[in-house]
Amino acid sequence: MLNLKIRVVANKIRDEKLRKKVIEFLENPTFEVGGKTYSGMSLDVSPAGLSHHHCYAGGYVEHVVSTAKIALTICDCVEKVYRGKVNRDFVLAGVLLHDIFKPLTYVAKENGSYATTSLADYMDHLSMVIAELVRRKFPIEVVHVVSAHHGEYGPIRPHTIEALICHLADLIDSRLNGEVLNAAAYLARKATGEELTGLTSREAFEIVYSKATEGWKGVAKTVEKLKRKNKRKVAKLNSQ
Repeated sequence: MLNLKIRVVANKIRDEKLRKKVIEFLENPTFEVGGKTYSGMSLDVSPAGLSHHHCYAGGYVEHVVSTAKIALTICDCVEKVYRGKVNRDFVLAGVLLHDIFKPLTYVAKENGSYATTSLADYMDHLSMVIAELVRRKFPIEVVHVVSAHHGEYGPIRPHTIEALICHLADLIDSRLNGEVLNAAAYLARKATGEELTGLTSREAFEIVYSKATEGWKGVAKTVEKLKRKNKRKVAKLNSQ
């Protein structure tokens, strides 16, 4: 079943045919090559990165939802401030599908971290999704939005306003998440002398906020609270 938060975003696509194609892809994010069908981690539990951003369970959904909100805000700026025109359906379709095959390249390890799958040794997530979008007969405008979402570091730079918006929204959210995770890890290390790994976005924001409101004592207190919480979570899982 498709994650409710992602479905809410998908339902904002006004064109019925495009909305249906996007939802079908989200509900069945498989890739066929060499006579084999690959299906990855569930979108609900997959991270959206291995180290730089959203590198925790559930990070994929957070990244897509946040990127969509940022993209729609940029659309508002284009239309209401600059009086420009933008196809929001293409933007939303691109945002929803730009990382759809990342879960196919990740595998969860026993220690809670993530590694790459054997498929990732041969193809990257962007090459796969471009091929699949063409195979599934998506509009060329949507294919371009997805293929250009890495900006100057991808196979092609954004050549449409919709592609530019998706690229900027993806960059902003990735940078926001990554910077906060790094900041929280640094604060925790400086306050306690310990490395705090596996932080989620909520935990990271909580640590950063505690430094702003209570100083280093607040950071130490928050870190200890999070450690106790995680120990209880691990104990619960082990008892099941």
